[in-house]
Amino acid sequence: MRDFQLPGRSAVFAVNGLCATSHPLAAKAAIDMLQAGGNAVDAAIAGAVLLGFCEPQMTGLGGDCFALLKPAGEERIIALNGSGRAPQGLSAADMRAKGLSTVPPYGPEAVTVPGAVDAFCRLSADWGTLPLAQVLAPAIRYAEDGVPVAPRTARDWAEAAHHLQGDARRHYLLQGAAPRIGQVFRAPGQADVLRRIAAEGRSGFYEGEVAEDMVASLRAAGGCHTLADFAATACTWEDPISGRYRGVELVEHPPNGQGATAILMLGILSHFDLSPLDPFGAERAHLEAEAAKLAYDARNRFIADSRHVTRLDHMLSPETARRLAALIDPRRAMPAAAPLAGAVHRETVYLAVVDRNRMAVSLIYSVFHSFGSGLASARYGINFQNRGAGFVLTQGHPNEAGGGKRPMHTIIPAMLKKDGRVMMPFGVMGGAYQPNGHARFVTNMIDFGMDPQSAIDGPRCFSGEDGFEIETGYRPEVRAALAGMGHTMIDADGPLGGAQAILMDDSGVLQGASDPRKDGCALGY
Repeated sequence: MRDFQLPGRSAVFAVNGLCATSHPLAAKAAIDMLQAGGNAVDAAIAGAVLLGFCEPQMTGLGGDCFALLKPAGEERIIALNGSGRAPQGLSAADMRAKGLSTVPPYGPEAVTVPGAVDAFCRLSADWGTLPLAQVLAPAIRYAEDGVPVAPRTARDWAEAAHHLQGDARRHYLLQGAAPRIGQVFRAPGQADVLRRIAAEGRSGFYEGEVAEDMVASLRAAGGCHTLADFAATACTWEDPISGRYRGVELVEHPPNGQGATAILMLGILSHFDLSPLDPFGAERAHLEAEAAKLAYDARNRFIADSRHVTRLDHMLSPETARRLAALIDPRRAMPAAAPLAGAVHRETVYLAVVDRNRMAVSLIYSVFHSFGSGLASARYGINFQNRGAGFVLTQGHPNEAGGGKRPMHTIIPAMLKKDGRVMMPFGVMGGAYQPNGHARFVTNMIDFGMDPQSAIDGPRCFSGEDGFEIETGYRPEVRAALAGMGHTMIDADGPLGGAQAILMDDSGVLQGASDPRKDGCALGY
């Protein structure tokens, strides 16, 4: 139990249904759908689409989504890949010929075709119970009437406003500036788009005037996108992947998502006894950082479009985890993972919903960087993602940019199982941090016995490309000890990630946890 004399929040307990997400209006819309007779899929779509107006810097109709779904009355999990593909005309060779070594993140080259709308329509058709028009009604109303900008959203908006270009500045700035806390953001053009989707389904977005607006806007910016690229967009049902960790099973979305990274990271950590350590001390943080370096190096080598991944079994193998764990010095940071691991490898919004029948949905929906590419369509104001920045330009790499390919994705929904039963949909937002966030959340619960809310609340750190980022919640002596181990310490310039989770135990009561790093909450009934 938390110390009620310290700042914090309690978990939310409910019986009939629960939603945990990063904005209260989205959580409320999801609960409204459940109370109207809808199921977890209806609620997830309603909440997710509304998040595109509550947090437009994070997500929107121009983005992608991934989902894990547990049907009511079953313990199986199915995965839906709602990530779009690069336009057929995209060429890594052409970019290399221009002298580029990476895909420009804020140009049309990084804009892959939005996949989320097709996925929402498929989810609704295959698993929903309410008409799509009813499910989209809350988002349409808020897009038209406006959403008061919440504190965390205002902070992120101001930090990213300089990335907005051309028509995006007109659609996403108020009198040329990022909106302040409490100012109302409206998107009437996208309300019109949603009305078309409600009436026509996916064709209201991928064909006709909306598609013409997106294609014309991208081509005007120098893109190679065509109407045929948009019309061909199709999500795919897939089998999830999983790995075991100390009596639980972590279930993740398969590539092109990076969920295998979290499974590998936990596999590496399973070779160390974490439970006697201080959960927020230097030793635990060091082991986690070293495991992350090795797991992320494997991600960068192997994760790509599922048609091009050839080493997934190797990445998920317990033997691979064992051999990588052996490279970790418990007292000293490795300078770089790639040279050490070479011998072993030779061969960013989230929403969880559970309904009264215990259908569970774990869904993540994003435009990648804050405001994605910084580009938006001229007429309707659809903000384009920059997922193509996840491609590499290295010739022959499985994740080499190319027409019709899906890039490596950072967004990953997850579920935990125990004894064959689904016990929790959860997710951790935060770009590259997400696999590390999944591993930390699981180890907080399993090794240190934390409840879901405490596991989310605790301070975070992450050994990323620029150094060892650490939140303000860590004690100065822990920072000093990590520096003494050889880590390059960096004060995190903002909160690391944002998590949501719903625990489904044998009591029949749902327990929802929501990250205080975001504006949201868990709500139930």
